[in-house]
Amino acid sequence: MWNAIELLVLWLVAQAAVTDLALRKIPNMLIVSGLALALVLHWWTGPPWALLTHWLAGMLTGFFLLLPLYLMRGMAAGDVKLIAMVGGFLGPVTAFQVAMLTYLLGAPLALLTLLWQGWRRGDGLATVRQLGRNLWQLLQPVLGRLAGWPLVSVPRSAIVSVGGMPYGVAIAVATAAVVAWPHR
Repeated sequence: MWNAIELLVLWLVAQAAVTDLALRKIPNMLIVSGLALALVLHWWTGPPWALLTHWLAGMLTGFFLLLPLYLMRGMAAGDVKLIAMVGGFLGPVTAFQVAMLTYLLGAPLALLTLLWQGWRRGDGLATVRQLGRNLWQLLQPVLGRLAGWPLVSVPRSAIVSVGGMPYGVAIAVATAAVVAWPHR
């Protein structure tokens, strides 16, 4: 059976997913109140070191696992803060599991969302081409570095957005799947 912490985090990520779908934004107030609630619950229900080993470590784990996608402009800051909140509730191990499942679910969901948006605009093929160019421009410095070339940054103006993806949905589904998984 689920405990209160798991039910609260599921409620909060569901709210974030709905808001992200409707407004393409995850409110900071939702994140901050969730982090504060997780902190109080861990302080109230667990040993004193749970604040560091569970809340803070989980928050930092979630944050730093999705930060690279934000830095590559593949995700918004609200999504990174949301996964940090999830980690604050569930701890570092579960935050790692949620982040990995978010990556696995988010990639095909992002691709389908971008293709859907392109099809609705009437430029589906142009969207696919621009997506390919964007991916090449993002991977080029990494591949060049692996080949031994000096690291070169990608100019901001070189990457043209092909649309947005409500990553809060992927985070919510991943959180629900990890929490519901019977062998945690």
